[in-house]
Amino acid sequence: MKKASISILKARLSQYLDAVKSGEEVIVTERGRPVARLVGLDVHDTPEGRTARLIREGRMRAPLESGSAADVLSWDDDVPADPEGRSLEVLLEERTEGR
Repeated sequence: MKKASISILKARLSQYLDAVKSGEEVIVTERGRPVARLVGLDVHDTPEGRTARLIREGRMRAPLESGSAADVLSWDDDVPADPEGRSLEVLLEERTEGR
């Protein structure tokens, strides 16, 4: 494990990234106190891979529909009209009443 201050890390970033690529861990310090840790990425731990692993482990359920949330929710969808702004008023009342 290597340690590097922020200023040294900035000056020698390529060297430290090479060390991380080869499996080392780099602790970044600020005024002698650790503030971050640089570690290599597991190429198999992509967001898609993580999702698949969580589903296999039973810690997450697969989505019912394919696509992202952006596909399901769209600003173009019909939204109930509230011309008098009552929705906001009701929400603020509930907040005040502690509901």
